[in-house]
Order: sequence, then C-alpha cells, then structure tokens
Amino acid sequence: MPLTRDFKETIQARVARDPAFREALLTEGVACLLAGDMETGKAVLRDYIKATVGFEGLGRLTGKPPKSLLRMFGPGGNPQARNLFEIIACLQRREGLHLEVQAVRETAVVVRRSGL
Repeated sequence: MPLTRDFKETIQARVARDPAFREALLTEGVACLLAGDMETGKAVLRDYIKATVGFEGLGRLTGKPPKSLLRMFGPGGNPQARNLFEIIACLQRREGLHLEVQAVRETAVVVRRSGL
C-alpha cells in the first residue's frame, strides 16, 4: 500500500510541532559526523535545515550563498571543517541548544561461545 504522505513532509511536520524531535535530529546529525559517517550526518543535517531555517535563511545567518550550502550538504558535498562547524554553531544558537562532546573509552567486547 502506498504511503499517504511524503516522508519528508512527515519529518517537516514533526519538526514543526515537536521541539524534542527537532533537537534529536540536530544532535543525531552532529553525532554521525563525529563518528565519521559523513554521508548520514550531512543527510540528517540537510533534513534538519530544510525543516527549520531553510537554506535561504541559513545563508542569511551565515553570509554564505544558499546554493553553496545546498552543495555542501548534498551527497557529493565535501564541506570544509571551518564551514561545517560555523554552520553547526549557527544551528545550535538558533535552536537555543549547546551540544557538548563527552569522551568515553571504548571497552573491548569479548564474545564467548558455550562449549561446542
């Protein structure tokens, strides 16, 4: 059975009405970037930007051309770290959110088999 609403429309509607979801979307996008998953991080942030400030609005806030911002967050985009962190800082300010990084040591996972 086909979906009755476009997925992106559903995301945009939820972002508009649910501040916790909006915050989680921004947090997840940044977490993906920090984990080295650039493609997912850019895609999540692209959805967040489209559903909140839009690329035109982000361009006004950052002084960067909207088309350049669209390319940065597109599938083939490769934003410079300076631009990426400036944009993330701008999105945090707009959201009234301060993301923090917490260092956590990875522990070795030991998988044991029962006696076979």
